[in-house]
Amino acid sequence: MVTGGLGYIGSHTVVALLQTGFNVIIVYNLSNSDIFVLSRIREITNREPVFYQIDVCNYEAISVLFEKHEIATVIHFAALKSVSESVLHPLKYYQNNLGSLVNVLLLMEKNEVKNIVFSSSATVYGEPDKLPVTEKTPFKKALSAYGSSKQMGEDILESITATGSIHAIALRYFNPVGAHASALIGELPRGIPNNLMPYITQTGIGKREKLTVYGNNYNTPDGTCIRDFIHVEDLAKAHIRAAERLINNKNESAFDVFNLGTGNGFSVLQLINAFQKITGTKLNFQIGDRRAGDIECIYADVSKANSVLGWKAALGLEDMISSSWKWETGLSFQQTNVG
Repeated sequence: MVTGGLGYIGSHTVVALLQTGFNVIIVYNLSNSDIFVLSRIREITNREPVFYQIDVCNYEAISVLFEKHEIATVIHFAALKSVSESVLHPLKYYQNNLGSLVNVLLLMEKNEVKNIVFSSSATVYGEPDKLPVTEKTPFKKALSAYGSSKQMGEDILESITATGSIHAIALRYFNPVGAHASALIGELPRGIPNNLMPYITQTGIGKREKLTVYGNNYNTPDGTCIRDFIHVEDLAKAHIRAAERLINNKNESAFDVFNLGTGNGFSVLQLINAFQKITGTKLNFQIGDRRAGDIECIYADVSKANSVLGWKAALGLEDMISSSWKWETGLSFQQTNVG
């Protein structure tokens, strides 16, 4: 079962699961994606996942699925994910992100489903004192309700796995970008994008008038925030490794965590300049004020994922940018012709 399986990371992971030979049940409320993604998944994989349009926060609705299907593993993506929105509407994030996780865990216990892969985040580290961050880096106070909800989610998993009823792996993503090599699926935010890459590509193609860089007075070489960008197809492969690890009882403990990044940090301005160079497209951007909830600088130590999970990022910044641009330009072409 993949909750949030038509979302950005979820859809790429569903493709990887189907191509690996897994049978997949997608559960998604279509809050931040479109139903056409399902047909794209079919087109890429030539396979038919089971799909239910259900909100995971609806306990009664999702309980029927656990009773109807024999589920070996849950991959739990379903969550609200905008850092800036979570600062303005924290209760919305706690209710949705924690409520959905608790529902899934209650039903896993009730139906004796043993394994869960949890979509966590580098935001759990807050503003770290030392870089790169390892899985043992202590959590600092989260700078957003989104980050706090992921910290709490991991706390819940640590508590429930201590009882022995469930085994869990939390994957701490850094900054997912890019699109599938086919350009049939990619990041498709509703309304104004909260993430940097879709805002860059939408500005580049003319959907947005200009891009705002939130702050250029951080303590970094060019004054803009630094992030560890990771290709979404690499992330998808990590979920396969995590699921297989749980299914094959290879986990060394009932609850384990892995950083997923490249181990390299790039600033916002570096990403903008790389986009302009790789695509040959000039970006209209301006410097704005800092945005609440943003961390100054973070990048991952991924040695544990490399050695223990057997996973390593294979795609670089050029792949991330070119696949994002291919997805954006293809999407715009289709929408123009449909219009």
